[in-house]
Amino acid sequence: MALQLFDITTGTGDFVANGTISHNCFARPSHTYLNFGAGRDFERKIVVKVNAPEVLRRELRRKSWTGAHVAMGTNTDPYQRCEGRYRLTRGVLEALRDYANPCSVLTKSPLLLRDLDLFVELASTAGFSANLSIGTLDEEVWRRSEPGTPHPKARMAAVKQLVAAGIPCGILMAPILPGISDSPEQLRAVVRAAAEAGASHLTPITLHLRPGVREEFLPWLEEAYPELVGDYRRLYRGSNAPKAVREDIAARVWAEKRRHQAFNSPTDPATARRLPDPPPTGHPPPDPEPATQLSLTLG
Repeated sequence: MALQLFDITTGTGDFVANGTISHNCFARPSHTYLNFGAGRDFERKIVVKVNAPEVLRRELRRKSWTGAHVAMGTNTDPYQRCEGRYRLTRGVLEALRDYANPCSVLTKSPLLLRDLDLFVELASTAGFSANLSIGTLDEEVWRRSEPGTPHPKARMAAVKQLVAAGIPCGILMAPILPGISDSPEQLRAVVRAAAEAGASHLTPITLHLRPGVREEFLPWLEEAYPELVGDYRRLYRGSNAPKAVREDIAARVWAEKRRHQAFNSPTDPATARRLPDPPPTGHPPPDPEPATQLSLTLG
């Protein structure tokens, strides 16, 4: 049976390629799609599409392609460790620039600053925005839940540098872990830092435990936060936390955002593009304000 992939990415290991084992990573099920395991295989094996820029140029030349927005990083991170060697994301960005195709990037890595020159070109012509995934600034929570990932403060510093260069940059506040990273102080710290960095928008997303992720997350929880296992089993009878929990977390984040003028100023839609909704295989939709996404098929 032939299957199509609908996201431009350079691999399927997501945060793993940054030297991390992210137990709550939404991309784990992608490995089962490729007949790998969502557990150890996800942590040790990565698939690299070495001809991605060439395939993209071929697709962009098609008369049927209408120049729709291309979102990179909605399923796997385009700035994984392998990107330092293969530079595929840069090749993809160059193709999008050459065809004046609007695009955006979602990543967990400050490595994206390497391509700042291309972002500036794209933002001034086709249209471009960046988004950093920063779920918490809590040092202990970060070290426990995302060991080996770039420090969240380094990611926040990248946001500030992108904004200073004139690049619209937002923050995907994900995942917010109930009972672990959702206290008023923890949420306030991220919102305050985002406002100080000049983030164009901030979207909270509560932890989503899809099949494949759940089986990895719960054993980690038993080791890291054993006192919360019972609560999580009650909360996560399905993939999502109860609606009331998600709405409460989102409401507290939005309340903090209202305290900061940076998030209350009118936004020029021509210069600040919101993060498009991810496809079904990516992040769950944001708790509030869903948007839309058009994807490019690579064959």
